[in-house]
Amino acid sequence: MRVITGSARGRKLKTPKNTDVRPTSDSVKEAIFNAIQFNIENVVIADLFAGTGQLGIEALSRGAKFVYFADNSPESAAIIRENVKLCGFADGAEVSPLSAAAFLKKTAAVFDIAFLDPPYGQDLINRTLPALVPKMSESGLIVCEHENEYKTVDLCGNFRIRKIYKHGKKSVTIYGTD
Repeated sequence: MRVITGSARGRKLKTPKNTDVRPTSDSVKEAIFNAIQFNIENVVIADLFAGTGQLGIEALSRGAKFVYFADNSPESAAIIRENVKLCGFADGAEVSPLSAAAFLKKTAAVFDIAFLDPPYGQDLINRTLPALVPKMSESGLIVCEHENEYKTVDLCGNFRIRKIYKHGKKSVTIYGTD
């Protein structure tokens, strides 16, 4: 697993030894960033269910201003901290060893982009969106990675599905406002 482009291009990221984390493949990550490439520069991002932190780190490498990482696994939080430091982004990141729900309840931050790549089979995207939407900027984007069979809600607050991309057994749903 590596950073695809930007200031940290080519940096290899550390991954946990356990199999609980399912890192996003380079091809899916590249497709995500191709879809949002004109929205990355100088924005504030939430990387929820962050795992290794690779989506937020990729965004920092491409010019994001700040990324809030949240993952309730202490091992994942430690790896995210290592990866952020390894790529030279420690000043542009905050890592919270909290669940997405606890982090969203605690934070006063407003996000321009949010990444959600939760564990499958727990309906966590649909359960997280109602707490996330009030924390999003008016022109924000919410990027959700999930299995193809998962049915995301069509509308949450003023955020609606803009596009769904399919990549093998995974899909990426992007929400935005009109």
